[in-house]
Amino acid sequence: MPAVALVTGGNRGIGLGITQRLLADGFAVSILATREEPTELLESLDAPGRVRYVRGSVADLDDHARFVDDAVQAWGRLDLLVNNAGVAPSVRADLLEAGAESFDRVLGINLRGPYFLTQTFANRVISLGSDTLPRATVINVSSISATAVSTNRGEYCVSKAGVAMATQLFAVRLAPEGIVVYEVRPGVIATDMTAGVTEKYDALIADGLAPINRWGRPSDVAGAVSILASGQTPYSTGEVFHVDGGMHIPVL
Repeated sequence: MPAVALVTGGNRGIGLGITQRLLADGFAVSILATREEPTELLESLDAPGRVRYVRGSVADLDDHARFVDDAVQAWGRLDLLVNNAGVAPSVRADLLEAGAESFDRVLGINLRGPYFLTQTFANRVISLGSDTLPRATVINVSSISATAVSTNRGEYCVSKAGVAMATQLFAVRLAPEGIVVYEVRPGVIATDMTAGVTEKYDALIADGLAPINRWGRPSDVAGAVSILASGQTPYSTGEVFHVDGGMHIPVL
């Protein structure tokens, strides 16, 4: 029986890159996403019996148990949760003008959802029992925006800063249970989320935004997830793995 991974938003962008890499690594992968089941995409992954798709939203707590239950019923185990699904504000608004509706939407999907999905996942892993250590791994995909300020999308920055703290919290709480928790922190990654600001980031990258002078790719983030999901770092938890071309390094 292959190791089993749950990936939220695993049908597009960074999440699809993660799904593809985990399948290549031999995992069975269950995807949670809001869109109708993408039959052609799932067939193109060419992994019969190792891919499931659950339509639902990470923001809806009722969908969490359904997502976890479906994987356990199909494969009988849980090894990895990748909290990847996330959204940007629908409109980039100045901090003094942004509304509560956008704030609630972004934090509901980016922070509240994965926070409680991690709770559901961890409780089910504990109930299943396992003598292998680590029993399971949780990987939170956050953003350079956890520490880099953008005053026209404050709700996004706050949500990712919250993800960083949630990673630390669950790392401490779940260590005695044999579950390790990591944060993967992407920089500027070429996805549909960044497509609308391509010109802006092209200019910033050309001006030296990061030491590695290019856009990041979903495969770059997927590679970090693959390393952390491999079980080869069992004495590490709560770590932040930057995938940003060195953007986080202070430079004079």
